[in-house]
Amino acid sequence: MEFFEKRGHKIVPSSSLVPENDPSVLFTTAGMQQFKPYYTGDKDAQKDFGTLNTVSVQKCVRTSDIEEVGDDSHLTFFEMLGNFSFNSYGKQEAITYAHEFITKELGLAIDYVSIFKGDPSTNSEQAIPCDEESYDIWKKIDPSLEIKEFGKEDNFWGPTGNEGPCGPTTEIYVNGVEIWNLVFNEYFREPSGRLTPLKIKGVDTGMGFERLTVAAQNKRHIFETDLFANIISKIKIGDEKVKRIVADHLRTSCFLISDGITPANTDHGYILRRLLRRVIRHKINNPDEILETIVSQYVKIYKNLDLVKIKQIINEEKTKFEKTLGLGLKQFEKGIDTFTLFTTYGFPIELTREIAKEKGIEVDIKDFEEKMKEHREISRAGMEEKFKGGLAGHSEMEIKYHTATHLLHQALREILGDHVVQKGSNITPKRLRFDFSHSDKMTDEEKQKVENLVNQKIKEKLSVSVEEMRMEEAKKRGALGVFEEKYGDRVKVYSIGDFSKEICGGPHVKNTSELGKFKIQKEEAIAAGVRRARAVLE
Repeated sequence: MEFFEKRGHKIVPSSSLVPENDPSVLFTTAGMQQFKPYYTGDKDAQKDFGTLNTVSVQKCVRTSDIEEVGDDSHLTFFEMLGNFSFNSYGKQEAITYAHEFITKELGLAIDYVSIFKGDPSTNSEQAIPCDEESYDIWKKIDPSLEIKEFGKEDNFWGPTGNEGPCGPTTEIYVNGVEIWNLVFNEYFREPSGRLTPLKIKGVDTGMGFERLTVAAQNKRHIFETDLFANIISKIKIGDEKVKRIVADHLRTSCFLISDGITPANTDHGYILRRLLRRVIRHKINNPDEILETIVSQYVKIYKNLDLVKIKQIINEEKTKFEKTLGLGLKQFEKGIDTFTLFTTYGFPIELTREIAKEKGIEVDIKDFEEKMKEHREISRAGMEEKFKGGLAGHSEMEIKYHTATHLLHQALREILGDHVVQKGSNITPKRLRFDFSHSDKMTDEEKQKVENLVNQKIKEKLSVSVEEMRMEEAKKRGALGVFEEKYGDRVKVYSIGDFSKEICGGPHVKNTSELGKFKIQKEEAIAAGVRRARAVLE
C-alpha cells in the first residue's frame, strides 16, 4: 500500500466479505469487486477518491475448495493485493510498477512472465491480436527476461457472464508459481461475441498475499509462512492436516463473524456453520487461545475484528453442535441412513460424507436428495437446496465427471510420468477440476495427448467395476489413492477396464461410453510443483 501510495494511488480499505448490491456472488472473492462501478462508468473515481488510481488489500472468501483445505495450497480465506486504474495509466506503468515492486522492493527473482499470444478468428468469435505492447515493455525493462506466450485460456480475462469488459493479461511467475496477474481491460464483449474498444479502459491487478508470502519467505507452502506458524503452534493435536484445517477455518470464521455473519442453515450463515462444525468435530481443547492468536495477528489492520463477539458465537455453536455430534456419531455407527441423520439428528450431510470417506464407506447421495425433495414437497417448505452450496451432490453429470477424473488421472500419469498423483479435485454439474503433482506447465502437445487418450478410452466403451478389499491388497494390486487420507480397513477399488484402478467411494457410471467427448479447457500452476486442470464433457 505504501509503495503504490507514493506513486499516486489512493489507499482504499478492504470492503466487507458480504458484497454490497451484488447478489450474483455470496462472498467477496477478488479485489476488483468493490471497484466494478468505476469500470462501468456508474461511479466517478476522481470524485470519490480524488484520483483515478487506487490500491487495496482485499479480504476474500472462496468456498469451492472447502474439502481440499489441508493440502499445501488451498484456503477459504485469503487476502488479495491489487492496484487499479480507471482510464488513467495503462500497460507501461502497470508493468513497470509490478517489476519494480517484485524485484526491487521485495528482492525476488522473476522466473518468467506470460503474455497473450493472440487468438485467431472463428465462426463465432473475431480475431484478437497478440499483446505485442506488453511484450515490448517487458523486453525493454529486462532484455534477458523469458517471456512466454499463452492463449485465451491463460492470458485473457473476462467477461463475467456473456457480456462486459475484458482484455489481455500478463502474469508474473516466481518459483514456478503465478503470483501476480495484471489485467488490461481494453474491450467490451457484446452478447453476440463482438468485441468493441472500451471507452473506460482499466488496469485491474491481483496478487494473492499468501502465495506472495511463500515466495518472499522462501517457504515450501503457505502453512510454513508466518501467516500460519503462530496459529498452528497453538493447535495441540498431532495430525498435520487437521491442524491446517483448524487454522484456516477458524481464521475464516473470525472474519465472517466480524462482518456480521452468524451460523445459520442457509446462505452466508451456512458456510460459517459448515466451517465451524468441521473444526468442532476434531475436539480442539483450546479454541479461545487459537482465536486470540488469530485476532491479535490481524486486528491492527482489520480493526472490526471483535474477539469477544467471535468467542461468544463460536462457543455457542460449539455447545449446540457437540450434542448433535455425539448423537449423530452413535447413529452413524448403527448404520442409520443419511436422510434420518440429517432430519432427525441434525447431522449435516457434508459431515456424514467426510466421516464416511475416512472409513471407506459409500454414501448414497442420490437417495438422500430424493428423500429430501419428497420431504420438502410434503412440508411445503419451498426452501432452495442451499445446503448444497456447490459443496456436495451427485447428480448424473457429477457422476460422469467423477468417472472422468479417474481417466484423466491415469492419462496424466501415462503422458507425463508416474510422479503424477492427485492433489485435490472439485466437481460440479458443469465441469471438473483436478489438481496434480507436476512441476512444468503442460505443453499444447501434452494436453492434446492427454485429451486424446481419455477420449480413446471413452470410445473403447470400457466397463467400470468395483471390488471391496483390504487396504494392503488394494496397494498390492497397484490401486491409486490419496494415501494421506484416512481410509478404513476395507476399501472400494474402482477399475475402468484395464486402464485405471483407484481407491474411491464412488459413485461412477457403468461404462465409459456414457461420458461424451472430453475437453481440457485450462491448465495452470496453483502452488510449487502442483498444477490444476479444468475440463468439460461435451
